[in-house]
Amino acid sequence: MIGSSPARLLTLLILVFAVPASLLAASLPRESRVPGGIAFVVVPGAEQAPTVMYEGRRTAVMRRQERWVAVVGIALAAKVGVQKVEVVTPAGEIDVSFDLADKQYRTQRLTIKNQRQVEPSKTDLVRIEKEQARSSAALSRFTTSGVPDLSLTSPVAGVRSDSFGSRRVFNGQPRNPHTGMDIAAATGTPIHAPAAGKVVEGGNFFFNGNTLYIDHGYGLVTMYCHLDSIAVKVGDTVAAGDLLGTVGATGRVTGPHLHWGVALNRAMVDPALFLEDGKSQE
Repeated sequence: MIGSSPARLLTLLILVFAVPASLLAASLPRESRVPGGIAFVVVPGAEQAPTVMYEGRRTAVMRRQERWVAVVGIALAAKVGVQKVEVVTPAGEIDVSFDLADKQYRTQRLTIKNQRQVEPSKTDLVRIEKEQARSSAALSRFTTSGVPDLSLTSPVAGVRSDSFGSRRVFNGQPRNPHTGMDIAAATGTPIHAPAAGKVVEGGNFFFNGNTLYIDHGYGLVTMYCHLDSIAVKVGDTVAAGDLLGTVGATGRVTGPHLHWGVALNRAMVDPALFLEDGKSQE
């Protein structure tokens, strides 16, 4: 819970059903209340936006027709059933609950030529641990500059896979679920910023190859992996459509493609939910 106060005695448990479409605007992704998806949760609040927390992390809050809506990213590891967000209002802290449905993701079996990318050495593991800390710090950012806008466009032209959430098996060995969308394209294909933001992390990573992270504000962070070349640097501010780099095959890959990850309140969610055509595959 957020802090402690006698006002906590006023806590309410509210079961929230699907948000009416009339409350939502084009600047929002689509709702999908499943692990790896996004929930729109109507929350109480006055003129000023309330602070909303989910799993210990702050969420974006948008104003829609005189009501506040929390846009909640849901991790792939989330348990099916009742979930809740914690809302701070002038009257105290209020719990608002929502239901999370199940979704079965497929299993992918892939063959990696470089066995070291499947079974890293002790030296590699030290490097990987440091890179994971850098990645987590970048994906955990929550900045509040400007007006929340959670709209994105596809960063690269190519064939999109439906690999998000898939249980991956490399050379017969099970690994963590896939937390992004793979977009197949030829090496050198331009990658463009899907929205305005700031480059907050980047470099060459053991598994992800040449990688960038962009903070778009209010808990929305995108990542770009396996790049052949990088056209921006950490600290740069980019506008929607700016060149970020080019598609490549660096890191652990089976061929040239862009791994595009989207984090919302640190949860890796399905990038297809942000695309206008609503498709994860072309």
